[in-house]
Amino acid sequence: MKPSIRLQLSAMMFLQFFVWGAWYVTMGTYLDKVLGATGAQQGAAYSAMAIATIFSPFFIGMIADKFFAAQKVLAVLHLVGAALLYYLSTIDGPSFFYWIVLLYSLMYAPTLALVNSVAFRQMKDPSKEFPSVRFLGTIGWIAVGWMIDNVFKLSTRQLSKTFVIAAVASAILGLLSFSLPDTPPKAKGTKTTFAQVLGADAFVLFKNKAFIVFFISSILICIPLSFYYSLTHDFLTDAGMKNVTSNMTWGQVSEALFILAIPFFFKRLGVKWMIAIGMIAWTVRFVLFGYGDAGPGLWMLFAGIVLHGVCFDFFFVTGQIYTDSKADVRIQSSAQGLITMATYGVGMWIGTLLSGYVKDYYTIDKVSNWKSIWMVPAGIAFIVLIFFVMLFKDKKKTAG
Repeated sequence: MKPSIRLQLSAMMFLQFFVWGAWYVTMGTYLDKVLGATGAQQGAAYSAMAIATIFSPFFIGMIADKFFAAQKVLAVLHLVGAALLYYLSTIDGPSFFYWIVLLYSLMYAPTLALVNSVAFRQMKDPSKEFPSVRFLGTIGWIAVGWMIDNVFKLSTRQLSKTFVIAAVASAILGLLSFSLPDTPPKAKGTKTTFAQVLGADAFVLFKNKAFIVFFISSILICIPLSFYYSLTHDFLTDAGMKNVTSNMTWGQVSEALFILAIPFFFKRLGVKWMIAIGMIAWTVRFVLFGYGDAGPGLWMLFAGIVLHGVCFDFFFVTGQIYTDSKADVRIQSSAQGLITMATYGVGMWIGTLLSGYVKDYYTIDKVSNWKSIWMVPAGIAFIVLIFFVMLFKDKKKTAG
């Protein structure tokens, strides 16, 4: 890959996750402290991205893969997204806010697949070239979190500006996308059935009992995962932690480090125990949050944040490897789409809504009992762990 193309793709990845990290982490606190949203309204706002993830494969299958070059679709979506992000910064009520964030999420979710498509098509050996390019996405998420606290120095009451920051970055990425290497649609002029668009070809995987257990576990474990994404910033703010947004980026630093360690652990532990350790980490993280505070228990809060690397990489990345190993080469893309829809779509959608109702249930006179709140996802994660360990029996060894 030419250095100039690598630079373009790295900038694309950096901005892609810079945009998401700018508004997603702080949105719950903004809704609660600035717009006066209920827990249910917070959960609904976070469910928007999950809903969009469910529908984005249809968009990619019917539009981007058949009619238009991927980089041009990426450009248009980010430019429209920039306008919607800016509009979000002007809304003063949580009810209308939900509908605009849903519309924006429908624009953004397909871009997660599109940036990968653009990158892969420029690489001779994606297995070697892609990780270093994708790494810049994690750096983008870390960078914006650090900038919100240390460069822009935004207070809680100023969090509407995070949407403006995201809008500017989205506009830059939209314009940059027009200059990205051409990525024409591969399926142009071919007939694609609606079942193929839905990824129904991957349903053959359900003939494998071990995969069924993995699939169900994937949906269920994303329910407690949603609590982390939608409530952690709000919780840490209430706990009295300083520089919450930048401190939370230690989770992404951990994610970047642990992903490098996956080959080492994979060979020694295998799929089952890699995934199980990820589930254990989720349980431990929520217990740490439940008993931690900004005083003597501050180390518990940081430990819960840093565990993100184990939580995310050991479950999601290992799960993607497992899914890929079980799928025939003809349905590997459909299989990955199926598991993404199950986790980031169905599982996260259920979890975001539940997290909002749980927060409301344990909040009296605008004071949240965070210990009780965190014990709910901790309990769910533990139950899913037991279910998975007892029922997942894959006799065929999965190669790393």
